[in-house]
Amino acid sequence: MKAELVSKRDGILVRSVSQKIPYPSIIRLISYIRIPFRKIELSRRNIHYRDNSCCQYCGTKTKELTIDHVIPKSKGGEDSWENLVSACKKCNNKKADRTPEEAGMKLIRKPYRPNYILFIQRYMSTLNEDWKPYLFL
Repeated sequence: MKAELVSKRDGILVRSVSQKIPYPSIIRLISYIRIPFRKIELSRRNIHYRDNSCCQYCGTKTKELTIDHVIPKSKGGEDSWENLVSACKKCNNKKADRTPEEAGMKLIRKPYRPNYILFIQRYMSTLNEDWKPYLFL
């Protein structure tokens, strides 16, 4: 046996021809299986997701957001989690090819590399209460 049942979902069973097994909610591995650390892909969608679909300069929530380099590429800025933010078209045009300081603009929140666990939590519509102690929430 490689895993044991810690918590099951009430009223749900997995059936085979000869067995009924409780549907697991949490399992514990008895034999550890090494899984490589998963990184969140740097993409336009994930940047907007991290920034809660909100302009990081004025706070406007709109579907027509662009991606802005905090430090422009022309000044050595990179395509990285720490240098890309969501921005509305108005703020992105106002900032243009300058740093926020040069443009007289301030970021609402400093860009950061998101945590994988937080992304899992946000993708799920509801979080099972049984999982909280195991997700470090």
